Order: sequence, then C-alpha cells, then structure tokens
Amino acid sequence: MKTLRVALWMLVAMALSACVTVNIYFPAAAAEDAARTIVRDVLGAPEAAPAPAPTPEPGARNRGAAVQLAGSLLNLAISPAQAQQPNIDIRSPAIDALRASMRARSPQLTPHYRSGAVGFGRDGLLAIRDLNAVPLRDRATVQRLVADENNDRQALYREIARANGHPEWEANIRDTFARVWVEEAPAGYWYQDAGGNWRQK
Repeated sequence: MKTLRVALWMLVAMALSACVTVNIYFPAAAAEDAARTIVRDVLGAPEAAPAPAPTPEPGARNRGAAVQLAGSLLNLAISPAQAQQPNIDIRSPAIDALRASMRARSPQLTPHYRSGAVGFGRDGLLAIRDLNAVPLRDRATVQRLVADENNDRQALYREIARANGHPEWEANIRDTFARVWVEEAPAGYWYQDAGGNWRQK
C-alpha cells in the first residue's frame, strides 16, 4: 500500500512538472566539482576516496522499484530540454591541452608558492606577492611562469564555458575556480581575501 502511495505521488509530481519550463542556470555545484577535479590535477593533490555505498533499509527495494517506474514515466512525459540535468563538461582537446600545460608548470611554481613570492589572487589568477623572495637571477623566470600560468587559466575558464555552450558562464567559472584554488592549496600557501589582502593558509 505504501509503495502504491509513493508511485501515485510520483505520478502527480510528474503531471505537475510536465507543465513547468526549466530555465538554464549556472550549475554551481557541478562547476565546483569540475573545478576541484582540475585544481587537484594541476596541484598534484590526491583525489578523495569514493564514499562507501549506503546499506539499503528494509523495504527500500520496493520503494526503489516504484520510484524507478515513476521516473521512467516522467522521462516520457517531459521533453529532453526540461529534463536536462545540470552538468559541467571539462573534456575537450583544448581543455585537456591547457590542463597538461598547467600540470607541467606546477612543479616550477611550487617553490615560489612555498616562499610566498607567488600567491593565488582573488580573481582566479596568480599574482606576484613578494618578488624579493626570489633571487635576482630568477626573477624574470618567475614573472614569465606567472604570465604563462595566467594565460592558461584565462583560456581554461573561457574554454570550459564554451565547451558547455554557455560563454556567458565564464565569470561564474572564474569565481568558482578562484575559491577552489585557495581551498585546495596546501597549508602555507598565500592567497588574497575578498578585500585583496594577502593571507597565509
């Protein structure tokens, strides 16, 4: 009886949602997951282990079958545009090339992150924080590394927006990455807060 009630509720929800137009909006959660994947790849951070599958409750199988049936009916009743799930695609030849370039450059930047010469800007780019922390002979190299990294980052944000068919998302993607770079940075790295002040993790 309870399973039948769940199925009926799902059918009512299906009928109501079939009349609703779904607007395309920036998928913030999916963008954060995508940014975290790329940032961990570039910085060399280990991927988090997948969570273990939850143990089903007694009677969950029957409820699951009812929900699956209602979901199948929902897919038939709603157009593909309405049923579209928010997602961020981070696989394209251009994105893969940018990731590889940034990953290859990261070991050269690491000592400068650690010394505090270079930090994460609030705009999703790198910034030179203290050039005096770099030996004179290496300063031009550090400036070139930062410029090359920033060119790749700007291109990456633009390409992710384009790959998903929404160039207008570029600013949102940049903001998401700006936050995730800092969150994933190791302790001791420097970053700019929202006011532009330098802080150390």
